[in-house]
Amino acid sequence: MKCDRKTLCNPCRCGTAEGERRKADAFALLEARRECYVRRGRRALLAVMLDGDGTATADDVRNAVELPGDLDPRCFGSVPGVLARAGLICRAEFAQSGRAERHASYIGVWELVNREAAERWLWNHPDLPDPADVDLGDAVQRVLFPIQEAATPTGDTAGAAL
Repeated sequence: MKCDRKTLCNPCRCGTAEGERRKADAFALLEARRECYVRRGRRALLAVMLDGDGTATADDVRNAVELPGDLDPRCFGSVPGVLARAGLICRAEFAQSGRAERHASYIGVWELVNREAAERWLWNHPDLPDPADVDLGDAVQRVLFPIQEAATPTGDTAGAAL
């Protein structure tokens, strides 16, 4: 329901702008924390479109990308947004999910808009390694608080200040 501003109302509940902002914030957080899996989801979505009839859904992403057991699949909600904003895909319609755990809910059917750009996106965004496989090299643990000592005292030096 659109607010006509002739009656008193809560601006946060008028229209969908606040809801869209909150959704975007949540997806950005999910994407930042689950970058490897979100990237795989985007790659899977485009691959299904390029190899098939030019359409794909979240069901296709879930079927193609394996998540660790402790990871919430809602992180895939951020998959299509970046691709749509880049003009690679657009939402064509809604269809019922074929995944039993979705309880026949409606999901977006995404359609390929620009094949060449999608292929270029895949080339420029290769798969990322699993988070556990990332080599930290010579990375050091950073100090949490400015007042902390950078080095932790060892057994030999711990009592030296006494």
